[in-house]
Amino acid sequence: MSMPLTVGIVGAGAMGKLFGARLARAAVPVTLIDADRGVVETIQRHGVTLTEDDVTSRIPVAASHADQASGSLDAVLLFTKTYHATAAIASVRHLLSPGTCVLSLQNGLGNGERILAAAPDTCVAIGSTTWPADATGPASVRTHGFGEVRFWSLDGKDHPVLHELDALLSQAGLASRLDPNVKTAIWEKVIFNCAMNPVAALTNSTVGQVAACADGPALAQAIMAEGFAVARAAGLPVDEERVRATVTKAYREHTHHRPSMANDLAHQRRTEIDAINGALVDVARAHGIAVPVNETLTRLLRIVDSRRG
Repeated sequence: MSMPLTVGIVGAGAMGKLFGARLARAAVPVTLIDADRGVVETIQRHGVTLTEDDVTSRIPVAASHADQASGSLDAVLLFTKTYHATAAIASVRHLLSPGTCVLSLQNGLGNGERILAAAPDTCVAIGSTTWPADATGPASVRTHGFGEVRFWSLDGKDHPVLHELDALLSQAGLASRLDPNVKTAIWEKVIFNCAMNPVAALTNSTVGQVAACADGPALAQAIMAEGFAVARAAGLPVDEERVRATVTKAYREHTHHRPSMANDLAHQRRTEIDAINGALVDVARAHGIAVPVNETLTRLLRIVDSRRG
Protein backbone atom coordinates (compact mmCIF):
# COMPACT_ATOMS: atom_id res chain seq x y z
CA MET A 1 0.00 0.00 0.00
CA SER A 2 1.39 3.41 -0.96
CA MET A 3 1.82 6.07 1.69
CA PRO A 4 -0.75 8.92 1.67
CA LEU A 5 0.36 12.30 0.41
CA THR A 6 1.87 14.69 2.91
CA VAL A 7 -0.17 17.87 2.63
CA GLY A 8 0.67 21.44 3.59
CA ILE A 9 -2.01 24.11 3.79
CA VAL A 10 -0.51 27.57 3.38
CA GLY A 11 -2.78 30.12 5.00
CA ALA A 12 -4.56 29.24 8.24
CA GLY A 13 -7.53 31.52 7.75
CA ALA A 14 -11.12 30.31 7.69
CA MET A 15 -10.76 28.06 4.62
CA GLY A 16 -7.33 26.78 5.66
CA LYS A 17 -8.59 25.80 9.10
CA LEU A 18 -11.70 24.13 7.64
CA PHE A 19 -9.71 22.02 5.17
CA GLY A 20 -6.93 21.33 7.69
CA ALA A 21 -9.36 20.11 10.34
CA ARG A 22 -11.31 17.96 7.87
CA LEU A 23 -8.12 16.37 6.50
CA ALA A 24 -6.62 15.78 9.96
CA ARG A 25 -9.85 14.17 11.15
CA ALA A 26 -9.60 11.81 8.17
CA ALA A 27 -6.06 10.82 9.28
CA VAL A 28 -4.35 12.62 6.38
CA PRO A 29 -0.82 13.87 7.24
CA VAL A 30 -1.48 17.62 7.07
CA THR A 31 0.22 20.73 8.42
CA LEU A 32 -1.22 24.24 8.60
CA ILE A 33 1.43 26.82 7.68
CA ASP A 34 0.88 30.48 8.47
CA ALA A 35 2.87 33.69 8.81
CA ASP A 36 1.06 34.62 12.03
CA ARG A 37 3.03 33.03 14.84
CA GLY A 38 0.21 33.64 17.30
CA VAL A 39 -2.22 31.65 15.16
CA VAL A 40 0.34 28.86 14.71
CA GLU A 41 1.06 28.62 18.44
CA THR A 42 -2.65 28.58 19.31
CA ILE A 43 -3.33 25.73 16.88
CA GLN A 44 -0.28 23.86 18.16
CA ARG A 45 -1.63 24.07 21.71
CA HIS A 46 -5.33 23.58 21.13
CA GLY A 47 -5.87 22.16 17.67
CA VAL A 48 -8.73 23.55 15.55
CA THR A 49 -12.22 23.91 16.96
CA LEU A 50 -14.55 23.07 14.07
CA THR A 51 -18.27 23.83 14.16
CA GLU A 52 -20.27 22.13 11.43
CA ASP A 53 -23.83 23.42 11.54
CA ASP A 54 -24.62 22.84 15.25
CA VAL A 55 -21.94 20.22 16.03
CA THR A 56 -18.63 21.38 17.50
CA SER A 57 -15.47 19.30 17.87
CA ARG A 58 -11.82 19.98 18.62
CA ILE A 59 -9.40 18.38 16.17
CA PRO A 60 -5.62 18.15 16.69
CA VAL A 61 -3.88 19.62 13.64
CA ALA A 62 -0.15 20.11 13.10
CA ALA A 63 0.82 23.75 12.56
CA SER A 64 4.05 25.53 11.74
CA HIS A 65 5.53 28.82 10.69
CA ALA A 66 7.11 28.46 7.24
CA ASP A 67 10.68 28.93 8.45
CA GLN A 68 10.19 26.24 11.11
CA ALA A 69 8.82 23.62 8.72
CA SER A 70 11.13 20.94 7.34
CA GLY A 71 10.94 17.87 5.15
CA SER A 72 9.04 17.76 1.88
CA LEU A 73 5.42 18.13 0.86
CA ASP A 74 3.65 16.10 -1.79
CA ALA A 75 0.81 18.59 -2.10
CA VAL A 76 0.18 22.19 -1.07
CA LEU A 77 -3.22 23.86 -0.81
CA LEU A 78 -2.87 27.62 -1.12
CA PHE A 79 -5.45 29.63 0.84
CA THR A 80 -3.67 32.94 1.34
CA LYS A 81 -5.00 36.23 0.04
CA THR A 82 -4.22 36.58 -3.65
CA TYR A 83 -1.82 39.47 -3.08
CA HIS A 84 0.21 37.31 -0.64
CA ALA A 85 0.46 34.31 -3.01
CA THR A 86 3.93 34.97 -4.42
CA ALA A 87 5.49 35.60 -1.02
CA ALA A 88 3.66 32.61 0.46
CA ILE A 89 5.03 30.22 -2.17
CA ALA A 90 8.52 31.68 -1.73
CA SER A 91 8.28 31.00 2.02
CA VAL A 92 7.72 27.26 1.47
CA ARG A 93 10.00 26.72 -1.55
CA HIS A 94 12.31 24.62 0.63
CA LEU A 95 9.43 22.16 1.16
CA LEU A 96 8.63 21.72 -2.54
CA SER A 97 10.04 19.29 -5.10
CA PRO A 98 9.42 18.82 -8.84
CA GLY A 99 6.70 16.30 -7.97
CA THR A 100 4.83 18.56 -5.57
CA CYS A 101 1.32 19.56 -6.57
CA VAL A 102 0.47 23.15 -5.61
CA LEU A 103 -3.28 23.73 -5.77
CA SER A 104 -4.83 27.18 -5.54
CA LEU A 105 -8.38 27.28 -4.21
CA GLN A 106 -8.16 31.04 -3.77
CA ASN A 107 -10.66 33.61 -4.93
CA GLY A 108 -10.24 35.47 -8.18
CA LEU A 109 -8.36 35.12 -11.45
CA GLY A 110 -4.68 34.59 -12.27
CA ASN A 111 -3.76 32.47 -9.23
CA GLY A 112 -2.26 29.57 -11.17
CA GLU A 113 -0.04 31.89 -13.18
CA ARG A 114 1.24 33.51 -9.99
CA ILE A 115 2.13 30.11 -8.52
CA LEU A 116 3.84 28.97 -11.73
CA ALA A 117 5.99 32.10 -11.75
CA ALA A 118 7.03 31.49 -8.12
CA ALA A 119 7.48 27.69 -8.38
CA PRO A 120 7.98 26.79 -12.06
CA ASP A 121 9.18 23.24 -11.40
CA THR A 122 6.01 22.05 -9.59
CA CYS A 123 2.68 20.66 -10.78
CA VAL A 124 0.41 23.69 -10.55
CA ALA A 125 -3.33 23.10 -10.22
CA ILE A 126 -6.21 25.54 -10.10
CA GLY A 127 -9.62 25.02 -8.60
CA SER A 128 -12.71 26.36 -6.98
CA THR A 129 -14.55 25.52 -3.79
CA THR A 130 -18.03 26.45 -2.64
CA TRP A 131 -17.52 25.48 1.01
CA PRO A 132 -18.55 28.37 3.28
CA ALA A 133 -16.30 29.10 6.25
CA ASP A 134 -16.17 31.80 8.91
CA ALA A 135 -13.20 32.12 11.25
CA THR A 136 -14.51 32.54 14.78
CA GLY A 137 -11.10 32.81 16.43
CA PRO A 138 -7.39 32.16 15.75
CA ALA A 139 -7.97 28.40 16.06
CA SER A 140 -11.69 28.05 15.40
CA VAL A 141 -13.89 27.98 12.32
CA ARG A 142 -17.57 27.51 11.54
CA THR A 143 -19.11 26.01 8.41
CA HIS A 144 -22.66 25.21 7.44
CA GLY A 145 -24.54 23.46 4.72
CA PHE A 146 -22.70 21.72 1.89
CA GLY A 147 -19.99 22.58 -0.60
CA GLU A 148 -17.68 20.99 -3.14
CA VAL A 149 -14.17 21.21 -4.58
CA ARG A 150 -13.32 21.11 -8.30
CA PHE A 151 -9.80 21.32 -9.70
CA TRP A 152 -7.45 20.40 -12.55
CA SER A 153 -3.90 21.10 -13.66
CA LEU A 154 -3.01 24.52 -15.02
CA ASP A 155 -1.27 22.93 -18.01
CA GLY A 156 -4.33 20.79 -18.80
CA LYS A 157 -2.45 17.49 -18.38
CA ASP A 158 -3.68 14.49 -16.37
CA HIS A 159 -1.04 14.17 -13.63
CA PRO A 160 -1.31 11.12 -11.28
CA VAL A 161 -0.87 13.33 -8.20
CA LEU A 162 -4.16 15.07 -9.02
CA HIS A 163 -6.04 11.81 -8.51
CA GLU A 164 -4.26 11.14 -5.21
CA LEU A 165 -5.12 14.59 -3.89
CA ASP A 166 -8.69 14.28 -5.12
CA ALA A 167 -9.06 11.01 -3.22
CA LEU A 168 -7.75 12.55 0.02
CA LEU A 169 -10.09 15.54 -0.21
CA SER A 170 -13.02 13.23 -0.83
CA GLN A 171 -11.90 11.03 2.07
CA ALA A 172 -12.10 14.14 4.24
CA GLY A 173 -15.73 14.71 3.22
CA LEU A 174 -14.96 17.75 1.06
CA ALA A 175 -16.83 16.46 -2.01
CA SER A 176 -13.89 16.78 -4.40
CA ARG A 177 -13.89 16.01 -8.10
CA LEU A 178 -11.46 16.48 -10.93
CA ASP A 179 -12.77 18.76 -13.65
CA PRO A 180 -10.79 19.49 -16.82
CA ASN A 181 -13.21 22.40 -17.42
CA VAL A 182 -12.49 23.96 -14.05
CA LYS A 183 -11.73 27.37 -15.60
CA THR A 184 -15.44 27.68 -16.22
CA ALA A 185 -16.13 26.87 -12.56
CA ILE A 186 -13.55 29.47 -11.50
CA TRP A 187 -15.23 32.10 -13.65
CA GLU A 188 -18.64 31.19 -12.25
CA LYS A 189 -17.29 31.67 -8.73
CA VAL A 190 -15.62 34.96 -9.70
CA ILE A 191 -18.94 36.29 -10.98
CA PHE A 192 -20.65 35.03 -7.79
CA ASN A 193 -18.01 36.78 -5.66
CA CYS A 194 -18.28 39.95 -7.74
CA ALA A 195 -21.97 40.05 -6.85
CA MET A 196 -21.65 39.13 -3.17
CA ASN A 197 -18.37 40.47 -1.78
CA PRO A 198 -18.05 44.20 -2.54
CA VAL A 199 -21.70 44.96 -1.78
CA ALA A 200 -21.48 43.29 1.63
CA ALA A 201 -18.15 44.99 2.31
CA LEU A 202 -19.19 48.51 1.37
CA THR A 203 -22.47 48.25 3.30
CA ASN A 204 -20.94 46.40 6.27
CA SER A 205 -23.59 43.70 5.90
CA THR A 206 -24.09 39.97 6.15
CA VAL A 207 -25.50 38.11 3.15
CA GLY A 208 -28.94 38.14 4.75
CA GLN A 209 -28.83 41.86 5.41
CA VAL A 210 -28.01 42.56 1.76
CA ALA A 211 -30.84 40.27 0.63
CA ALA A 212 -33.36 41.90 3.00
CA CYS A 213 -33.35 45.12 0.95
CA ALA A 214 -34.69 44.84 -2.62
CA ASP A 215 -31.78 46.96 -3.86
CA GLY A 216 -29.31 44.23 -2.81
CA PRO A 217 -30.55 41.46 -5.15
CA ALA A 218 -31.21 44.03 -7.90
CA LEU A 219 -27.60 45.23 -7.70
CA ALA A 220 -26.38 41.62 -7.75
CA GLN A 221 -28.30 41.02 -10.99
CA ALA A 222 -26.64 44.02 -12.62
CA ILE A 223 -23.19 42.88 -11.50
CA MET A 224 -23.75 39.35 -12.78
CA ALA A 225 -25.11 40.55 -16.14
CA GLU A 226 -21.83 42.38 -16.75
CA GLY A 227 -19.85 39.32 -15.65
CA PHE A 228 -21.75 37.02 -18.01
CA ALA A 229 -21.08 39.38 -20.92
CA VAL A 230 -17.35 39.36 -20.18
CA ALA A 231 -17.25 35.56 -19.85
CA ARG A 232 -18.99 35.17 -23.21
CA ALA A 233 -16.50 37.52 -24.84
CA ALA A 234 -13.62 35.53 -23.30
CA GLY A 235 -15.04 32.29 -24.71
CA LEU A 236 -15.93 30.73 -21.34
CA PRO A 237 -19.33 29.00 -21.37
CA VAL A 238 -20.51 29.81 -17.84
CA ASP A 239 -23.89 28.49 -16.71
CA GLU A 240 -25.70 31.75 -16.06
CA GLU A 241 -28.73 30.16 -14.41
CA ARG A 242 -26.51 28.15 -12.08
CA VAL A 243 -24.69 31.29 -10.93
CA ARG A 244 -27.96 33.12 -10.36
CA ALA A 245 -29.32 30.12 -8.46
CA THR A 246 -26.19 30.01 -6.29
CA VAL A 247 -26.64 33.68 -5.35
CA THR A 248 -30.31 33.06 -4.53
CA LYS A 249 -29.36 30.03 -2.44
CA ALA A 250 -26.76 32.08 -0.55
CA TYR A 251 -29.37 34.73 0.20
CA ARG A 252 -31.68 32.02 1.53
CA GLU A 253 -29.29 29.66 3.36
CA HIS A 254 -26.21 31.71 4.31
CA THR A 255 -27.98 34.66 5.88
CA HIS A 256 -25.49 35.04 8.75
CA HIS A 257 -22.39 34.63 6.58
CA ARG A 258 -20.15 37.68 6.22
CA PRO A 259 -18.23 37.51 2.90
CA SER A 260 -14.47 37.74 2.99
CA MET A 261 -14.22 41.36 1.81
CA ALA A 262 -16.58 42.45 4.56
CA ASN A 263 -14.42 40.59 7.08
CA ASP A 264 -11.31 42.20 5.61
CA LEU A 265 -12.68 45.71 6.10
CA ALA A 266 -13.91 44.86 9.61
CA HIS A 267 -10.38 43.75 10.53
CA GLN A 268 -8.61 46.65 8.77
CA ARG A 269 -7.17 44.37 6.08
CA ARG A 270 -6.73 45.00 2.39
CA THR A 271 -9.41 43.32 0.26
CA GLU A 272 -9.00 41.09 -2.81
CA ILE A 273 -10.92 43.49 -5.03
CA ASP A 274 -8.14 43.54 -7.66
CA ALA A 275 -8.31 39.75 -8.12
CA ILE A 276 -12.12 39.65 -8.30
CA ASN A 277 -14.08 42.64 -9.65
CA GLY A 278 -10.86 44.36 -10.70
CA ALA A 279 -9.72 41.31 -12.67
CA LEU A 280 -13.11 41.11 -14.38
CA VAL A 281 -12.81 44.80 -15.31
CA ASP A 282 -9.36 44.15 -16.83
CA VAL A 283 -10.70 41.32 -19.01
CA ALA A 284 -13.69 43.48 -19.99
CA ARG A 285 -11.37 46.28 -21.16
CA ALA A 286 -9.33 43.81 -23.20
CA HIS A 287 -12.52 42.85 -25.05
CA GLY A 288 -13.94 46.36 -25.32
CA ILE A 289 -16.88 45.71 -23.00
CA ALA A 290 -18.27 48.38 -20.66
CA VAL A 291 -18.80 47.18 -17.08
CA PRO A 292 -19.70 50.38 -15.20
CA VAL A 293 -21.15 48.69 -12.10
CA ASN A 294 -18.12 46.46 -11.52
CA GLU A 295 -15.76 49.34 -12.31
CA THR A 296 -17.50 51.58 -9.77
CA LEU A 297 -17.35 48.91 -7.06
CA THR A 298 -13.68 48.32 -7.83
CA ARG A 299 -12.83 52.00 -7.55
CA LEU A 300 -14.74 52.37 -4.28
CA LEU A 301 -12.95 49.41 -2.66
CA ARG A 302 -9.59 50.63 -3.93
CA ILE A 303 -10.22 53.96 -2.21
CA VAL A 304 -10.88 52.12 1.05
CA ASP A 305 -7.86 49.84 0.52
CA SER A 306 -5.58 52.81 -0.15
CA ARG A 307 -5.96 53.80 3.50
CA ARG A 308 -4.53 50.43 4.53
CA GLY A 309 -1.35 50.60 2.48
